[in-house]
Amino acid sequence: MNFEHTEDRRMLADTLDRFVAGQCPMETRNAIAYGSAGMSGALWGQFAELGAIGALFPEADGGFGGAGFDIAVVFEALGRGLVVEPFLGALLVGRALGAVGTPAQKERIASLIDGSTVAALAHDEPGSHYELARVATQAVRKGQGWVLSGAKAVVVQGGAAQLLLVSARTAGAVDSEDGMSLFLVPADAPGVERRGYARIDGGGAADITFTNVELGPDALLGTESQGLATLELAVGWGVLALCAEALGAMEVAKKDTLEYLQTRKQFGVPIGSFQALQHRMADLLLEVEQARSAVINAAAAMDGERLARERALSAAKFTIGRIGALVSEESIQMHGGIGMTWELPLSHYAKRLVMIDHQLGDEDHHLARYMALGQPG
Repeated sequence: MNFEHTEDRRMLADTLDRFVAGQCPMETRNAIAYGSAGMSGALWGQFAELGAIGALFPEADGGFGGAGFDIAVVFEALGRGLVVEPFLGALLVGRALGAVGTPAQKERIASLIDGSTVAALAHDEPGSHYELARVATQAVRKGQGWVLSGAKAVVVQGGAAQLLLVSARTAGAVDSEDGMSLFLVPADAPGVERRGYARIDGGGAADITFTNVELGPDALLGTESQGLATLELAVGWGVLALCAEALGAMEVAKKDTLEYLQTRKQFGVPIGSFQALQHRMADLLLEVEQARSAVINAAAAMDGERLARERALSAAKFTIGRIGALVSEESIQMHGGIGMTWELPLSHYAKRLVMIDHQLGDEDHHLARYMALGQPG
């Protein structure tokens, strides 16, 4: 099987790499990431003009990509630059809209692609422990519409979002696989309250409460009480994106560490000449290649049947979680004390790699999920 990217994808990766390096060097990135907004609206608009958001969606939804390898190419480039703009929210919400949205709802994808709308998935709740089916937020009928009440936690870029995709229970027990529905909620709707805060790895998040939020009938996305399959599919695209982003960050951490070993001298020679460090670096290179293989496998499985797709995604997320932590630890240790300093980009890559493990299910969660899914038929 040929795993070489197509010419179009290589051009997209090169374009994104040049753009991020030129427009968002580490000093600029950190000013944006740790600033009050946690993102740059101007930079987000430039990414849209560049076509980076459109590459996340198929032609049927107004994009020009949308395959697993398209998502991987974009997010690997974003990972190399530690970009904090809301690509993940656009992907999660846009793919859910594309999967089950009405024609009117699908029209919203255009505003995601052109960058005029920032979207976020509001699903995780306190105590949910990454389980997609565990939803306590309630949506009850009121006439032809709905009334939404509940709370969501750590909504990535939830403070900047104008459109929220919210999971809510319309039937069944709190952890039932049936009875969960998805709703499109304007972030400024009466009854929506957001408490925004900065993430440790840069960018923003928010805890959001919904107090008797009244929604029209067109707010329901897909079939009532059958939202789990759509959520699983959308989150699957998000898992692939995070794995590719982590791979991009690992590549930079690996490269920077290798350069440091070749230039830092001790006893009059580069420390990279010490056999113990050579062995550690060789092990690290092999682990990063294993992570790349896991991302390739997940990207290739996105158009396959559900069980094989979900197993490949959980295998990749588990692998990325384990190797991401290893790359962070080894890179910092081989740099010595300077590896922990704010001024060195490596410290920011390490933080992002560790935090990616906790988004959309951590290493332990996906290992258990992989085992529970069993062998594909």
